[in-house]
Amino acid sequence: MSDSESGKLRIAVLFGGRSVEHEVSIISALQAVQNMDTEKYIITPLYMTKEANMYVGEDIGKIEAYKDIPSLLSRSTRVIFVHEETGVYLTPYPVKKVGLFGRKEEDIPVDLVFPVVHGTNVEDGTLQGYLKTIGVPFAGCDVTPSCLGMDKYASKVILKENGVPVLDGFVYTLSDYADMEHMLDSIENNVGYPVIIKPYDLGSSVGISVARDRDALVNSVNDAFRYARRIIAEHAITKLREINCAVLGDDSHAEASECEEPLHTADILSYADKYEGNGGAKGAKGGAKSGSTGAKSGSMATSVQRKLPAELSPEQREEVRNMAVKAFQVLGCSGVARIDFMIDEETGKLYLNELNTIPGSLAFYLFEPLGIPYKKLIDRIVDLAMKKSREDEALTFSFDTNILANASFGGVKK
Repeated sequence: MSDSESGKLRIAVLFGGRSVEHEVSIISALQAVQNMDTEKYIITPLYMTKEANMYVGEDIGKIEAYKDIPSLLSRSTRVIFVHEETGVYLTPYPVKKVGLFGRKEEDIPVDLVFPVVHGTNVEDGTLQGYLKTIGVPFAGCDVTPSCLGMDKYASKVILKENGVPVLDGFVYTLSDYADMEHMLDSIENNVGYPVIIKPYDLGSSVGISVARDRDALVNSVNDAFRYARRIIAEHAITKLREINCAVLGDDSHAEASECEEPLHTADILSYADKYEGNGGAKGAKGGAKSGSTGAKSGSMATSVQRKLPAELSPEQREEVRNMAVKAFQVLGCSGVARIDFMIDEETGKLYLNELNTIPGSLAFYLFEPLGIPYKKLIDRIVDLAMKKSREDEALTFSFDTNILANASFGGVKK
């Protein structure tokens, strides 16, 4: 499928989208583009606006251009995916007159889509389902694990069923929200204080907060429902250590990264801690060194204060890493994912908090200490994607039938 003349794989790096994590996606994606091997790949940065329109252009891959997005779009080309017998293409939209052999010179052939997207409508299986429907191979998790990674409650149920320790969570919907007092009573009775409230399907700590009394609980619930139709309430660990570990692989083989301990300014690691800090690599013990990787200021890799590696005993480190791999494979993940854990220092118990199927900065900084540089990490993700594509091609999705030849609407009512 690669370019016949150059032998290079043609990759569209897709980012942005209709998500509250839109800006984070731009940073993560362009950071990834900088670290892709141009000797192996022909790379097309593909920006999706918050209205879900896609654009390519000379400046789409330049981070400084996003200071003025309307201006950027005015000098870029809107495109759509088109699947033809010869492959999948990005073609200018509105579609112009078709050229020789049914294609236009402006069409961009695509062998693989590399999504670097975060949040609802893009990371949650929605985009993955679209890419699968049009028949273009894509990197990362398939539809179902992408959905499960974003649905915090569904993933809890599956992980708990498979012996992975998680905190019990209680789900509340917009119908519950309509009777606020009853819902607050329910949360107090089921969970008590302190309680952590979170949207069921967001990342980057958006809409997440801890409440220690009823007034704070009202504020937390109101904030969480700004971002989702369902929220989760769970016990907030008082003496908490957060430990993160990434996993690279698929259901047949997966390996864990080094462990990190992100440091934060409040009860939880906030959006500001993650993306608006002053450069965690400089201030954290063993912080990620990003100068040689092309990491941009404001990325997850450079903004979080962290201990890397985390200060864990050898036994604790292996427990985290083994549990990360187990969770990754139980949910059917592929590519790279970051798994976030919690340690209750009062009991010493380890709990899995959530799984991020497309982590910020692709968690490259967690693999570097184990001898996997960013460029090699991307190569591994691409290889896994092409392996998944070959396996999908071997499956049967349709078969010849004469059912329509004999179809009749005469008995519909019966």
